[in-house]
Amino acid sequence: MGAIVEEELEPLGWPLVRLALVIVLGGVAPLVDTTIVNVALPTVAADFGVGTTAIQWVSTGYLLALGVAIPVTSWATSRFGAARLWLAGLAVFLAGSALSGLSWNLGSLLVFRVLQGVGAGVLLPVLQTILVRAAGPAKTARLLTIVMLVSVIAPIAGPLVGGVIVDGGSWRWLFAINVPLCLTAIVLARRFVPMDSADRGSRLDLPGLGLLAPAVVALLFALTNAASGSGFVVPLSVGVVLLGGFVGWSLRRGERGLIPVRLFANRAFGASAAVLFLTGLSLYGALFLIPLYFEQERGLGAFAAGMILALQGVGSLLTRWVGGVVDRVGARVIAVVGIAGCAAATVPFVVAGPSTSFVVLGVALVVRGGALSAANIAVTSAAFTRLPREDVPSGAAVVRLVQQLGGSAGTAVLAAIAAAGAFHVAFVVSATLAIVAVGPALLLGRRKIVVAAR
Repeated sequence: MGAIVEEELEPLGWPLVRLALVIVLGGVAPLVDTTIVNVALPTVAADFGVGTTAIQWVSTGYLLALGVAIPVTSWATSRFGAARLWLAGLAVFLAGSALSGLSWNLGSLLVFRVLQGVGAGVLLPVLQTILVRAAGPAKTARLLTIVMLVSVIAPIAGPLVGGVIVDGGSWRWLFAINVPLCLTAIVLARRFVPMDSADRGSRLDLPGLGLLAPAVVALLFALTNAASGSGFVVPLSVGVVLLGGFVGWSLRRGERGLIPVRLFANRAFGASAAVLFLTGLSLYGALFLIPLYFEQERGLGAFAAGMILALQGVGSLLTRWVGGVVDRVGARVIAVVGIAGCAAATVPFVVAGPSTSFVVLGVALVVRGGALSAANIAVTSAAFTRLPREDVPSGAAVVRLVQQLGGSAGTAVLAAIAAAGAFHVAFVVSATLAIVAVGPALLLGRRKIVVAAR
């Protein structure tokens, strides 16, 4: 007769932990790049003698290039192997960083930022592919915890580091610091990231790419411009139409599609993608909104507001134990509790007044950071645990795309509301978006159990 017993967790082991540390080292630079560079844009604009509208393309061009590169990684991983693609992405990002630091005018900087964006678009999905394949279903959540902590802390740390560098020296150092980081990551990757097989006969789905890449560009461009209230309706419409065309083509193409739409038929993956989009709305939108609130509503300086925002990173560090719980009990409970905690921790900002204690708001940020980090670890793990090994690259590309689109949409929506001075309304929207994510989170995996023979 069998008895239901709790599954014993196999230790990660040093080789797997070492692999994660090596991979995360290479992923730090692209994760922090957008926020760290944004701090320097006014200085760069003054240096090159250009206006605010023109200089924003330094960030927009990077973001669009990243969005185009992500869908290609699924095919490229199969064609060249994940390890080779990882090294190539590091080399491209390194070259883009070095050249950006040497830019002589705005045009050259834009070209080199696009090169950087291509490298980042390769690195971020391949990072997950390598680690998920190495970990296997039983260890995925614990290994991804390392990545999730970095991915949550990096956007918060970016403005702080960027501010220190710009105040203490030249904006060019923002790009120069990536060079030794990427070189070290390449050396370590060549030694510790095992080479995997490559399918030389794999063919790129060019019609699919021709539909999806411009769809992503149009959607990201629309969302980036949405805060200004103009110039976003046409690209948004074009993006939606092209995305619909890609879905139709992918269904017809089947297994040979750029990214098989059938992945969403997997309940856990489809639910995870929906939750990651919604939490992307809440997380990245709030990363824009919270420091703006402290600066405009509470009169703090940029650096002080950034320091308070960094408390979310402290909360993320406190959830480093979550991966083991997810590997043991499944993702559903942690995801739902984390999302609910994020919504609850946003409430103090909804009701905050001119005299609301900074201590209260600081504690709320610690809770919010921990809750979001826990939810993202659980949801990202759930997205991959039941995917066949051959579908992991496509899954990684989808996960990164929905997070990118969610983050851009969240920033656009909350920025538009905040621009009207309605900070309390913006925080209500942020909390509501988190609550909505509970619905698809309830579809995630249940407690993991095994049957032991007696």
